[in-house]
Amino acid sequence: MDVLVCLKRTPAVGSAVPLTADGLGIDTRTMGFTIGPHEECAVEEAVRIAERTGGSAGVLTVGPPEAEEQLRYAMSMGADHAVRVDAGTADPDPEQTAAAITTGLRELGGHPLVLFGATSADSGHHQVGARVARALRRPFVGWVKGLDVADDEVWARREVDDQVETYRAPLPAVLAVAEGLNLPRYPTIKGRLRARKAPIQLVAAHPGPGGLRTVRLRHPAGVATEAVVLGRGAAAAGAVVDVFEQLGVTR
Repeated sequence: MDVLVCLKRTPAVGSAVPLTADGLGIDTRTMGFTIGPHEECAVEEAVRIAERTGGSAGVLTVGPPEAEEQLRYAMSMGADHAVRVDAGTADPDPEQTAAAITTGLRELGGHPLVLFGATSADSGHHQVGARVARALRRPFVGWVKGLDVADDEVWARREVDDQVETYRAPLPAVLAVAEGLNLPRYPTIKGRLRARKAPIQLVAAHPGPGGLRTVRLRHPAGVATEAVVLGRGAAAAGAVVDVFEQLGVTR
């Protein structure tokens, strides 16, 4: 079975997210880029399905030429081929991204199963996969943490509170998978060398104006913490014992 995974190039965010001066975006001048953990699981699952069924695992992204770095990373994990869709804009919103991906999928054809990450690691809109499925008139299941593929259908499982929901959908279908579906493999040296030389197909798309507008980004209010000095040297021993007793630590 041929499986295609849709990826997004996202900033490799550390402990703090730097914002631009106007508050409308992330300041990426000193940041690297990556793909999110949900998408890593999607790539791993696509490779496993391809290995079991004798098919292929492909990856697709919408973005500038720099996004080919993330496509090659996915190929170093085991993906067979890659496609970059040029949407003609640096930062398309979810509506534009979904339209560009739909254009790419229609031009490529032949992928009965398309996988997304449940949400991107930066904006987290939770909607591109669903938009693509609707445009292609395919069934869609989100936040999938288990799946089984047969010749003409897919079984998808997702966790809801303390229960598990199971869906059966005919192929072709679109799924958005979540971290925890599997344990992604690390790229190998052989995989990195192969990915470095692999060709990347380019597809041009011309989506219309998107429907979302960023008003402003801001950091959440921080939670202040303060260290309490119990004492110094041997004089602090009694206070330390009191803390242990409060925590239920026996002598």
